[in-house]
Parts: sequence; C-alpha cells; structure tokens
Amino acid sequence: MRIYTRTGDRGETSLIYGKRVAKNDMRVEAYGTCDELNAIIGMAISHLEQVEQKEDIDKIIVEFYQIQTILFHVGAELATPSGKEVTWQLKESHVKQVEEQIDNWQATLPSLTNFILPSGHIAATTVHHARTVARRAERIIVGMKEDLDNVHVFQYMNRLSDYLFVAARTINHRLRIEERHLHIEA
Repeated sequence: MRIYTRTGDRGETSLIYGKRVAKNDMRVEAYGTCDELNAIIGMAISHLEQVEQKEDIDKIIVEFYQIQTILFHVGAELATPSGKEVTWQLKESHVKQVEEQIDNWQATLPSLTNFILPSGHIAATTVHHARTVARRAERIIVGMKEDLDNVHVFQYMNRLSDYLFVAARTINHRLRIEERHLHIEA
C-alpha cells in the first residue's frame, strides 16, 4: 500500500464516509491538533521511558498510553461528518476517569501558592507543551459546536489540559525535581 494518494494535491482531504473538505476545514484542524497532541504525549512517554527510577513512573506511562488511544478515537469522532454514525464514541466514563486521576495525583502534590513555570524534567516540560496543545484543540473543537453532537468531547478536552497540568507536576514531584514558581519583582 502506498502512503501517498495524490488525492489531497489540490488542498482537500476526505473525512470518514468520504466527504471531501478543504484541508483547513475546522474538522481537519481539530483532528489534526489532536494528532499533534498525541505525538507530543508520545514524546513525553519516550522521555519517561529513559528514567531510571521506574516504579513511580511506569503507571504514568500506562496512563499516557490510554490517553493516546482515546485521543486517536476522538480524532476519528471529529473526522466523522455530522449526522453520520460514529463507530466509537467518547463517553461520560472517559471524562470521569480523567477527573479521578487528576484528583488522585492532586492529593499527592504540594498545594499551589503561586503560578508555576513549565520547567523541570524534560518529560514534565513536554507534558506542559502537550497541555497547551490540548487547550488549542479545545478552542478549535468549541468552534465546531454546531457540527458536533457529543458533549463529552468538549468535556474531555477541557479536562485533558487540567490532567496534563497535574501530570507534569506529578512527574516533577516523583522525580524530586522542584517546580519553578513565577516571581514578579516589584
């Protein structure tokens, strides 16, 4: 099977079910940004796999693989035209899973008293990068409100950036790397 099809040479691509749209269509922007987010999470996993003290990190890696799988399915849902059947749908239980993990990690972290800067271990800073891309994906998806029936996609993407923020903090905490706090000089 060839990787190139030449069908997009004029700036169009196909959604699921074959509907042709411009490559800058809101749906393509949305699932493309989710794909970018997925790749950044993959980069964070690669950095985490290099960590020597694995026992505290292995569970995070497993969590991230689950997030990547869900993001792949979210992308497919975003690539399905409105009114067409979606083969896999994001559910409230996926949102709840993310919320539970945020709460679990948050309970182990020092309280925030100030803004923190994206810093620390390279995996943590990569996760902070992923967090910003998750927010961008969310903003794009919100622009699709009229064309996306599943409210759980909006909820999931909103929670995902919070999840990634707490995950970055958790990585630094487990690796005993101090967070850098924002200091404003008068």
